[in-house]
Amino acid sequence: MQVTPLIWIITLAVTILFFVYEFFAHVRKPHEPSIGESARWSAFYIGLALLFGAGIGMVSGWTYGGEYFAGYLTEKALSVDNLFVFLIVMTGFAVPRKYQQKVLMVGIIIALVLRGGFIAVGATLIENFSWVFYIFGALLLFLAYKQAFGGHDANPADGRFMQLVRRVLPVTPDYHGDRLTATLDGKRFVTPMLLTIIAIGFVDLVFAVDSIPAIYGLTSEAYIVFTANAFALMGLRQLFFLIGGLLERLVYLAQGLAVILAFIGVKLVFHALHVNELSFINGGRPLLWVPEIPIWFSLVFIGATILVATVASLAKTRGGLGNGGGVHHEGTQEDSDSTAGSRR
Repeated sequence: MQVTPLIWIITLAVTILFFVYEFFAHVRKPHEPSIGESARWSAFYIGLALLFGAGIGMVSGWTYGGEYFAGYLTEKALSVDNLFVFLIVMTGFAVPRKYQQKVLMVGIIIALVLRGGFIAVGATLIENFSWVFYIFGALLLFLAYKQAFGGHDANPADGRFMQLVRRVLPVTPDYHGDRLTATLDGKRFVTPMLLTIIAIGFVDLVFAVDSIPAIYGLTSEAYIVFTANAFALMGLRQLFFLIGGLLERLVYLAQGLAVILAFIGVKLVFHALHVNELSFINGGRPLLWVPEIPIWFSLVFIGATILVATVASLAKTRGGLGNGGGVHHEGTQEDSDSTAGSRR
């Protein structure tokens, strides 16, 4: 796939412009977005992502188009899992609902910047060290196990990292609008809003560790990796408010993602065996039959896994969760005390 520096510059510039527009049009003035607003913009960004994938298929071939769609589906599913943890963080810090847009916006930007760095490092490693596929594959298999059996029980707001931050930074007990710092009695303090953003950034760093190896298991094209991640993150803020309490009903999402990560991990190991020609020894005769998993199969498998996990989750929680109580948390100081140790 031929991607010129000019195409990279245009892509990065357009991505930045989208986020600048998002900030000034929707986030700058604190408010709680309506369901209609969230639905329209979620549909817009998903449609834009699908059109971009179709464009890649028509211009560069449908092999690359399939790689993009498989990567986009994977990253979108992982991003929804991100939202789950974002919800836990904002509930733990009792972020008022009208300020949650700003926290999400900053968190998404941090996620994209961190993933951009991981993408660059991953591309360099893959280009120079073919054995890195084994490491990526093993990492994904380990993360799949953690995803399946670890869950999101721990509250990042009460983790060791945030306890250290609280000891270093003086924090006000109350929110001061959406400001990050406040002056009390002549002294400068940080607000819970800044702590929330720091926690979100730390969560983003952790999620980038499984996100980037996962998509590199589907494509070796850095441009596809970046654009799939960018489109998966675009509209994530609106999606958070759109699906609301539905997040709590996706009880099998972790297991579905574990299956996807394990599948991509195995795919990476198989690919590494081919790249390093370890399956052909003893005079050129194959000792092991290791197939290359085609991209169309990966796309179908990932899509089917997400569908099954979603349908099974909704069937399991029918008539139960889904009132969105956690998402609609208003965030008074009294709530902050009572929810500081909340768990999903």
